[in-house]
Amino acid sequence: MSYSAYIGHPSQLCSVEEVRLLGGKGDGMRLLQIRNAVGTELTISADRCADISRLVFKGDNMGYFSPCGYVAPAYYDDKEDGFLKSFTAGFLTTCGLTAVGSPCVDEGEELPLHGTIGNTPCDRLWWEETDSEIIIHAEIADRRIFSRKLLLRRTIICCKEENRITISDTVENQGDTDSTVMLLYHMNMGYPLLSEHAVVKINSDTVIPRNVHAEKDIETWNRMLPPTPGFEEQCYYHRFSGAASASIYNPQIAKKIEITFDSGKLWNLTEWKMMGVHDYVLGLEPGNCTPDGRSAMRKSGKLHILKPGEHTEFSVCICLTSC
Repeated sequence: MSYSAYIGHPSQLCSVEEVRLLGGKGDGMRLLQIRNAVGTELTISADRCADISRLVFKGDNMGYFSPCGYVAPAYYDDKEDGFLKSFTAGFLTTCGLTAVGSPCVDEGEELPLHGTIGNTPCDRLWWEETDSEIIIHAEIADRRIFSRKLLLRRTIICCKEENRITISDTVENQGDTDSTVMLLYHMNMGYPLLSEHAVVKINSDTVIPRNVHAEKDIETWNRMLPPTPGFEEQCYYHRFSGAASASIYNPQIAKKIEITFDSGKLWNLTEWKMMGVHDYVLGLEPGNCTPDGRSAMRKSGKLHILKPGEHTEFSVCICLTSC
């Protein structure tokens, strides 16, 4: 249906608006606020890897916003677990590119929690519109002298008349030596989508608890709890034999998110179950690794290596529905 005759300016229904934050640790951060015509609103952080800091569907919040709030990359602490001081979470935090998960030392290099790319500003960010899509383009460099030379090219497509978002990433090794590539889409579900009433479904063939603590509750990996004082996080690794899907539906708000991806490229989905007070979040995190650190991935033989001039591609699709 053509609605052009019914509206004045195109932004009456669909828009991309650039804003900057004032005050606090987020002071000066550049954000893109995007709306489509059928209920999807998302905020993209230009200063944090073009990640999705907020996702709202027909008035209801979908993601988790941590107690840190917005934190500009100037405050990032790259020592050990300093990542947690500026972990906004939001709907999406990208982890990588040369390290994901636990801090470790690998081949003499000290690696922080979840890598540095999620605290790296975009070198370039621009957008375009077609009749049916809003398309965001970004380039984020992960480069050092005497070290890696990686470039992440990101495209985020928000359909104008469908509640679907696609994130497509290309990682290129622009250096002259081999480089490791680890990538994890740390997608964080929050209240009111997440509550003890939420129904979580993951079409995995195998569910592996990360540790003994998670193992004791493996039979209830998909059962959400109310905010629980003193809750200790539990992680489960999901493996797939074909097309991969993870969804969360909450009947109290009649809303659902489904995340789909190619399990050939993103072979592990980490379910991060954190049912604490204020720290109340469910992570559904496709990746080409587990969050056990780069040294563990190297020992497992599953560490992804890019040769000079090579590139690799990843993609995830997010569908939002009212049920």
